[in-house]
Amino acid sequence: MQKQNDGALDRANRIIKRQSQLESNRSTFKQQWQEIDEQIGTSPSYWHNNINTPGKKTTDKVFDTTAAQANQRFVAALSSTLTPRSQKWHGLKAPVPQLDEDKEVNVYLDSVTNILFAVRYDPAANFESQINECYSSLGKYGTACMFIDDEVGKGIRYKSIPLSQIYIAENSAGIVDTVFRKFRYTAYQAVDAWGKDKVSEKILLALDKNPEQEFDFIHAVYPNEDYLPGKAGRFKFYSCYIERETRHVISEGGYRTMPYAVSRYITEPNEIYGRSPAMLVLPEIKTLNRARKAVLQGAEKIVNPPLLAHDDLLADGLNTQPGGINYGAIGEDGRLLIQPLQTGARVDIGVDQINQMRQAINDAFLVTLFQILVEDRTMTATEVEYRQQEKGQMLAPTMGRQQAELLAPMIERELDILSMYGILPPMPEVILQFGGAIEIKYDAPLNKIMRSPEAIAILNTLQTAAGIAQFDPSVLQMFDIEEAMRTIAEIRGVPAKIIKSTEEIAAMKAAQAQQQQLQQVLQAAPIAAQTAKDFAQAQQAATSAGPAANLGVG
Repeated sequence: MQKQNDGALDRANRIIKRQSQLESNRSTFKQQWQEIDEQIGTSPSYWHNNINTPGKKTTDKVFDTTAAQANQRFVAALSSTLTPRSQKWHGLKAPVPQLDEDKEVNVYLDSVTNILFAVRYDPAANFESQINECYSSLGKYGTACMFIDDEVGKGIRYKSIPLSQIYIAENSAGIVDTVFRKFRYTAYQAVDAWGKDKVSEKILLALDKNPEQEFDFIHAVYPNEDYLPGKAGRFKFYSCYIERETRHVISEGGYRTMPYAVSRYITEPNEIYGRSPAMLVLPEIKTLNRARKAVLQGAEKIVNPPLLAHDDLLADGLNTQPGGINYGAIGEDGRLLIQPLQTGARVDIGVDQINQMRQAINDAFLVTLFQILVEDRTMTATEVEYRQQEKGQMLAPTMGRQQAELLAPMIERELDILSMYGILPPMPEVILQFGGAIEIKYDAPLNKIMRSPEAIAILNTLQTAAGIAQFDPSVLQMFDIEEAMRTIAEIRGVPAKIIKSTEEIAAMKAAQAQQQQLQQVLQAAPIAAQTAKDFAQAQQAATSAGPAANLGVG
């Protein structure tokens, strides 16, 4: 165990104090998150620093699963429109437009993009399952957090951090730049994570007596006050792991890029944590569960109603089983001594209201909107295109935020880690001349939907021009066909390596022009030779006739 000086203890006290402040600041959100968990019952979240018993039932208050199913569809929709497994949903682009058509630059950017996807979708990286957990957190709580870790010798690892562990703060620009994570490890897990020489004496004692005893830890990551850009050894973000009870500093260090990517669904003014689809319709979710319970109870009373019986009949003697016989249940006058209690309940009225609430919940989780984006076989291609464009525009603000807050920081972190380990190819000198920065270009289905009208407009215009050109060929001179095809290829995500650069095309055109000139010379050579021969013969004939012939004298 390493000894701790006064400076480390002071830093630990400051971190613990700030974490407590941030925890207090989010208390009102915590109450709503707890209520959402109770009403949806989709996960055993822990909001009181105690983990639920594994396998514990979490659906005691749930009588309708519409919200839970809507959240699952929400996750699937975000996954398919933002980060689909079957395609490259982003690329990279040059820092300045002047390099957009540079062949070397584009091949380099494509190569880096391929490496990113290969690393990200390595089974050991666990990206796909963790990004879906982030989407689920967005649907339920409105805030999600992804930890992009660099495990030495193992590569990049992704972990969706439960919101119950996360406490955040923004900078003046509204960007989350401070994350405090409070979590629990057993004594065994703590020693496994940091080693015996890093943990406190209390954990070492527990390791011998009760290795499953749990302890609270804090991981604090926030901007480094001593950071100086370009100076070696100075990290942009300070990092510290603390054992909370003993205030023991386990490790200190830093990150060049933020390891936590925190995203919000939507935010209200003066609020740091996001608001979710579930929060927007929480009253409907609660009412739906109560209504569903009431309808079930009403339907059960109709199917299996309470019985009215004469007091002469003993309750224990009633046989309510199918085909059962109850002796003495008919009076001497033939009157039934047992009759069902008809309450007159109108279950159908409750069902109508339930369907209305279900629709409201599905609308909040964008279920209806995403269904519209799916192609309808009865619609023409043009109708599908325009409908997708319209709904895509409605989704753009919400989905764009996920690209800005979740995916962009994640990609920046990935590039930093891969660059540090020398996995990326050498950057072209021309990019370095512009500062070495590269930008993200999103090619997800949602982005393509947004830009597809541009490609269609180009194709439709060229098709119209081709028809007019039959009467006036000069109309085609209005268009730069090469630039039009480059734009369409870029919109549809065609790999840069299969598209020739402007320099290559110019060289090809020059070579073709030279070839044509040479061909013309070769074709003209026989005619020129015959002309020269005829001229020579004419000169010879004139010389033989003498001067008189030249003067026309007989």
